Amino acid sequence: MDAALKLGVEVTAAAERPSTLEAKNPSGLLTLDFFDPEMAARQAQDFAKDHPVEAVIPVDEDTAVAAASVAQALRLEHNPVSSARIAKNKYLMRECLKNNDLKVPRYWHFTLDDDIEERARRVSYPCVVKPVFLSTSRGVMRADDPSEFVAAIRRLEAILVKKDVARRGGAASREVLVEEFIPGREVALEGLIADGRLRPLAIFDKPDPLDGPFFEETIYVTPSRLPSGIQEDILSTVSAATRAMGLVRGPVHAELRINEQGVWVIEVAARAIGGLCSRALRFGEDTSLEELIIRHAIGWSVDQLERESRAAAVMMIPIPRAGALEAVRGIEEARRVADIEDVIITAHITQEILPPPEGGSYLGFIFSRAETPDRAEAAVREAHRRLEFVIE
Repeated sequence: MDAALKLGVEVTAAAERPSTLEAKNPSGLLTLDFFDPEMAARQAQDFAKDHPVEAVIPVDEDTAVAAASVAQALRLEHNPVSSARIAKNKYLMRECLKNNDLKVPRYWHFTLDDDIEERARRVSYPCVVKPVFLSTSRGVMRADDPSEFVAAIRRLEAILVKKDVARRGGAASREVLVEEFIPGREVALEGLIADGRLRPLAIFDKPDPLDGPFFEETIYVTPSRLPSGIQEDILSTVSAATRAMGLVRGPVHAELRINEQGVWVIEVAARAIGGLCSRALRFGEDTSLEELIIRHAIGWSVDQLERESRAAAVMMIPIPRAGALEAVRGIEEARRVADIEDVIITAHITQEILPPPEGGSYLGFIFSRAETPDRAEAAVREAHRRLEFVIE
């Protein structure tokens, strides 16, 4: 919304729950059923009769399929609905990438109604248990033997039966994807597909190891410090993955692992990076990622916008334990660290917070900009060291 305001673009915010102000602002607020994309498309068609629409932009997995359905109904350029469904469902993605000869982990797919003890004997170890539709590493767990596998499945089931989660997943909330654990360094690629070609916007190093038992992400640093040849392999791999999935337009966020065997595709999402992490990216003189996405969606040129030359880092502040957040100390001290741009606490006092695998959020975000990636990374680590979270 801020990016649209800066660009002078009128925006209608579509949400799955009605706003009390919708009647007062019928062109700016709209209720759509995100969990019934066909219904959302019909609702959007009715809306567009009085309020012509030029572009539809999803902001997360829950809205990606609905946005594709709306765009199709309004005859707007967008990813096909089938491609959006593949990007949202990790099992469909695995099948698609495997069938197109992309390097993906060996995997097994079943439902929570199957014989879990029997499944525990069939998978290989170590493995990673995950839901097929959640994000932010929610429900993702490593298992090193059959007993840990069974425990992880039961823990995942307790997450998936929650009312809000089950509604989001529909039939997929009974599905489980198990993958062979792939050792190695993990990176993320942020990109934009324009004219059918993937344009890389940034490659992020993830300097903290993500080996389990849970997979909460912490620090992203760009530009990547990997050799240029490996970075070229990352781009070519993600490009091949997006072509295989049929993605033809808009933002892409990909997660990959790199080891001596090459580049492995972990996930490709048809959306931009989540949370406030996009604030680590700037293009041109002072263009945000969201401005870039909007410019492209409405047909404005983005050819001349390159990422700034300075290095940047963002830390997604991890939740150390479950409880109620009672106080946050040291924010100003953290902001005074050299190269720190901002410290934003998104959790509110008295909020009940949960770490992974049950939780799917962070305490906040720390941003830095520096002359080198090493300095940017060191700054967010030092700022985090000065913060104290009181959790009861």
